[in-house]
Order: sequence, then C-alpha cells, then structure tokens
Amino acid sequence: MTFDLESVLRRDRLVVVIALGAVIVLSWVYVLAGAGMGMSAMEMTRMTHAVGLGGSGQSGMQMSGMNGALATSIWSFGYAVIAFFMWWIMMLGMMIPSAAPMLLLFARMMRKEKEKGAPYVPTGVFALGYAVMWAAFSGVATGAQWGLESIGLLSSMMVGTSAVFGAVLLIAAGIWQLTPLKQACLKHCRSPIGFLSSHWRSGRAGAFTMGLAHGTFCLGCCWFLMALLFYGGIMSLYWIIGLALYVLLEKLLPAGAWFSQLTGVALIAWGILLLLQP
Repeated sequence: MTFDLESVLRRDRLVVVIALGAVIVLSWVYVLAGAGMGMSAMEMTRMTHAVGLGGSGQSGMQMSGMNGALATSIWSFGYAVIAFFMWWIMMLGMMIPSAAPMLLLFARMMRKEKEKGAPYVPTGVFALGYAVMWAAFSGVATGAQWGLESIGLLSSMMVGTSAVFGAVLLIAAGIWQLTPLKQACLKHCRSPIGFLSSHWRSGRAGAFTMGLAHGTFCLGCCWFLMALLFYGGIMSLYWIIGLALYVLLEKLLPAGAWFSQLTGVALIAWGILLLLQP
C-alpha cells in the first residue's frame, strides 16, 4: 500500500478543523449560557444596554431584586476564579477563529516533516501555548475588572459607568492601532508562513514555544481591542461578537493593515466625540 500524502493531509485538515470547531462552539455555548455569572449572556446584554453608560447600574440591579453573582458582585476567591474562566473561555472563542489558519498550516507542516507521524499532538501543544498567553491576559483582565469595580468605574453589570473613562479607553485603543508595534504584531498574525519559517522549533517543546510566540504576537495585536469590553460591557454580546468579527477581518482581509489604521482613526474620533458630549 502506497502512502498518499495528499489524502492524508486532507484527513488531517478535517480532524484539525473539527477539533477547532468543537473548541469554538463549546466556548461560545459557555459564554451564551452566562459563563457562571448567574444569568444568560442575552439577559446581561439586555440589562447592560437598558441601563447604558454612566447609569446607576449597581443600584438598578439591587432595586430589581435580582440575585446571583452578577447582582451582588461580591469579590471572593471563588468569584475571581469564575471571572477568570469567563475571560479566558471568551477570549478563546473570540480569538481561535482568527488563529485557525496558523494552526492548520502548522499541522500540515508537521505532517510533511514527519511523513507518517500524526500531527495532532504537536498541533494541540501549539494551541496550548497559544491559549496560555490568553490565560495570562485573562488573569490581568480579571484583576483590572476587580480594580475598576472597586473604584466605581465598572458597574456590577460589568459595564463602564463613566463617559470620560470610556472616551479615554477609545482614544487609547485608537492610538495603539496606529503604533508600529501594533502593526508589527498584526503582520506576524497575518502571515502564518512567515511566522512559522522564522520561529520554527522542533519537537513538542518547540511546538509549545511557537504557540507562546504566536500568542504573544496575537496578544500584542488585540489586547487593547479586548480592553474595550470594559467600556461596552464585558458580557455584552454586541461587543463580544463585534470584536470577534473585527479581529477576524483585520487578520484575514487583504487590506487588513490599512483597515486596522482606519479603525484607529475612527476610535480616536469616537472618543473625542464622547468627551465633547454634555
């Protein structure tokens, strides 16, 4: 029996696509179910936009008589763990679609390098390294959420309460979009072949190291965009879905770099308009 590499590559691609699809679907199901916050994401989205930015979200929640972690927003170790997994799983659901081309190419290169050796394990290790970087971001985001709630800039519904705070976030995110560091990170994310050729490492340890490196570039590219959830609502489906689609377009569109810079200008203008509002 001859070894048909192309048919095996097609099978490998199908396996990897199914695995990535399962992770993405499960992540979104978890987010839609409320990520352990006591109510579904749809309910939180409706409440977030009913109160609106600068509203008395916490008092509104208390007056409604609603119970659960989201209503009380009492920080404890257990609540912090729930918040961390909310952030982490949400980040995986939002970011893995844009990382899929990199993972598929990595699996293909591993298959060709090892011929008859299955590429699933090293591809999974690569994905684990990528996920670890977003776990680090999620830890920082959880701490920021606690801090912002403590000083009143974030309501118990996890939405910004200050127009000035929101404007500063928008302007800062817009400026970041225009920086050379942002564009350099975006370039690595948009070029899977270039990244793998310049960062290739052998073995499972090498796969994990490459996953960390790719996650670092992806984090550098998108962390400030994800921080905008503190303005629009951490569990607002409008913002979660909108940012996920934007990241996908920014990384996959032929004119993604230009699109990124145009978005930066738009965010700065949005922030300035918000500051000028009475």
